[in-house]
Amino acid sequence: MGQKVDLAVIGSGGAAFSAAIRARNLGRSVVMIECSTVGGTCVNIGCVPSKALLAAAEARHVAADAPGRFPGIATASGPVDMLGLIGGKRSLVEGLRQTKYLDLADSYGWPIRQGGASFTGTPDAPGLQVTSPDGAAEVIEAGHYLVATGAQPWIPDLPGLDQVDYLTSTTAMELTEIPESLLVLGGGYVALELAQLFARLGSTVTMLVRSRLASAEEPEVNRVLESVFTEEGITVVRNAQLTTFTQDEATGEATATATVEGRTSQFRAQRVLVALGRRPVTDTLGLETVRVRTGVGGEIIVDDSLATTTPRIWAAGDVTGHREFVYVAAHQGAMVVDNAFTGAARTMDYAYLPRVTFTSPAIGAVGMTEKQALAAGYRCNCRVLPLDYVPRALVNRDTRGFIKVVIDDDTSRILGITSVAKDAGELAAAGVFLLEGHQTYHDVATMWAPYLTMAEGIKLACQSFTTDPAKLSCCA
Repeated sequence: MGQKVDLAVIGSGGAAFSAAIRARNLGRSVVMIECSTVGGTCVNIGCVPSKALLAAAEARHVAADAPGRFPGIATASGPVDMLGLIGGKRSLVEGLRQTKYLDLADSYGWPIRQGGASFTGTPDAPGLQVTSPDGAAEVIEAGHYLVATGAQPWIPDLPGLDQVDYLTSTTAMELTEIPESLLVLGGGYVALELAQLFARLGSTVTMLVRSRLASAEEPEVNRVLESVFTEEGITVVRNAQLTTFTQDEATGEATATATVEGRTSQFRAQRVLVALGRRPVTDTLGLETVRVRTGVGGEIIVDDSLATTTPRIWAAGDVTGHREFVYVAAHQGAMVVDNAFTGAARTMDYAYLPRVTFTSPAIGAVGMTEKQALAAGYRCNCRVLPLDYVPRALVNRDTRGFIKVVIDDDTSRILGITSVAKDAGELAAAGVFLLEGHQTYHDVATMWAPYLTMAEGIKLACQSFTTDPAKLSCCA
């Protein structure tokens, strides 16, 4: 028997749940279809487990580092019980999945159908065929459809890589033994976080990076992180063009061959982690049946309102190829429902979107980089304040990093803020309010800022447009 509902949602992650909650609050009927584990990437295999493991690895690293960092402190770090660490991570994930997803669906009163979904019918009269794990099929008809199937790790078509027992971000966080050596392919946020995670757990890590670390961010980010990683024993090989892979059948050791600065080099490790980006999950949805257009990477093409090329079919989250943050997905999911059912004409605006990479020190940014400001035609001006001038960093005895402020030199308005620091994500969050409020560097330089907070560094960076920071006293 078929089912008729107001909204059919394919997927069960951040975008899917946000849309379903919003629809139920509007009194609309909802059905959700999930082919795998409820909760999507963030809670199951992304944000939550990775940050939980990073926090644990940082605790171990701080214990090992404290004697040299803080006079009079004696600490030590022992071997890692990987089974216990992974078990604790799984327990956290399962608890959040239950309370924030499964229990919520029950409380709001929408069913979750377990199975695969594919579109049937025509562009004018689409339907969804849902096939359960036991092979039973049903057709769902909805007033509107939301595709929120997310993305998965992308594996490049490189000779020999398919013969290597490589890791992805998903499988790496399920390892019950720490690799003696690890080769990380990539220099984006996933590669950065997992490289430092495993180095701090005891692996010898080498990163092969196509250009530079965090290439979308300010170049100062690469310089600081490369220095930090070198201090922690991580080898960073930039401008590496991967060519072939092999794996020794006897030892299991993998070898990557790459061209580096015009020379052919080989890199060996016990395990290889592929962290070269993600691609939308769309290949089994039958989108061509209802003429939903996709891009070269499989992403669903949407307009500013997140409508696809077929009326009544929408897409939200990582499947659109837009910014891959769970808070973006959640915002998009709710926006789709407003546009579909209330007649709203909401659109996405990423101008002041904060972005954080949870390395240690972390990367936090909001707004434009210097390069982006120049490309947009601004006559921009910048200041880069080393953390040596931030009192909080001094008392933390960790001055590895900076705060950079980009302004429009014609209006003095702040266009972007980037930092590498402890709690850089909090600085990015504060920066959202400054940019949303169109604050100038003059405004921020005279604002209240509590002493011995990292956020005070934003004020100090703005003061440095007119005053040498070496000539500032505490709070003055």
